[in-house]
Amino acid sequence: MSLAEASEARKARLIALRKRKEGEDGESIIKSRNFDPESRSHRKRDPAKEIEDTVEKNVEGLAEKIITEDEERRAQELDIFNIAPKRPNWDLKRDMDKKLAKLERKTQEAIHTLIRQRLAAQKGESDDLVGAMNAQERQNASDALSDEED
Repeated sequence: MSLAEASEARKARLIALRKRKEGEDGESIIKSRNFDPESRSHRKRDPAKEIEDTVEKNVEGLAEKIITEDEERRAQELDIFNIAPKRPNWDLKRDMDKKLAKLERKTQEAIHTLIRQRLAAQKGESDDLVGAMNAQERQNASDALSDEED
């Protein structure tokens, strides 16, 4: 397609577009919301037909509504039951768990030492753990036999 042919095609499209805008008979039709094509004059504003759905009317009471909801929410947040934890000592337990973990090992060692000493005292001379435990088992077995005889 040469430049002359492209130019002619464009001119034809523009002429067709102008005719479509002006109408079939060549008269130009004014398109406007305020223009009445029947009377060919401007429409007068009718206050009865005023648009009711406006942004201002939609947000008219919105600010007051938001303020009241915010005040209600703040009143609920200041309620003492909402502030207090369900278990009053949860924070103390949380802080003490670290310290108690260190003491747990020492406590178990002390319990084992006391058991060894008690078993050694019951047997008499045995100071080793295995001997003391065997002596305790023998004593428990003899106690069980004597209970069954009674």
